[in-house]
Amino acid sequence: MFDLHVHTVFSDGELIPSEIARRMVAAGNEGFAITDHADFSNISDILSKLEKLKDFMDLYDAKFLIGVEVTHVPPELIGKAVELAWREGAEIVVVHGETVVEPVKNGTNFAALNEEITILAHPGLMSEKEAEMARENGIHIEITSRKGHSLTNGYVAKLAEEFRFNLVINTDAHSPSDIINDEMAEKVLRGAGVEDWREALDNNRRLFRRLRK
Repeated sequence: MFDLHVHTVFSDGELIPSEIARRMVAAGNEGFAITDHADFSNISDILSKLEKLKDFMDLYDAKFLIGVEVTHVPPELIGKAVELAWREGAEIVVVHGETVVEPVKNGTNFAALNEEITILAHPGLMSEKEAEMARENGIHIEITSRKGHSLTNGYVAKLAEEFRFNLVINTDAHSPSDIINDEMAEKVLRGAGVEDWREALDNNRRLFRRLRK
């Protein structure tokens, strides 16, 4: 599995990057993306810390991307935050979608899908218009194994079947117990009603390899 949404101690996760890499390998996974929660106060700081690992990445058994998850930024400012993240060296930019278990501001999904982002994370009750935007703009939409956020996986899967946008399966991992492998990812996807679950897993792999220059 290539997990494209993982948190470290640089935001609210429990592990440093090296610990995550080791645990990913132990779980049988090939790669992951560090996407810590970020806004204008810490985007540069997170990415500058992660940049220090780039000279050593080839020695890690699990390969990884460095990036951010733009989180709870007002919709009107998401574009500026995304632009800053790319400018500061992000290899992947995720936006924290309108999950049903957090008070994310209305309009976040719509604003994010208008920007140059990689993934809209756990987007909850996204609209049909937003589903069309995801397809047209080539933005991947997340099915998640994260407790709470996963409540709307079935709805997202149904939209994907109708509007044909690209799905990925991620953990939004914050702790060691959140890490999953292909077997569990398959169960989450099938449980959400994703018929072509292999395609979703392949999307993770293809996207990871395209982003890892």
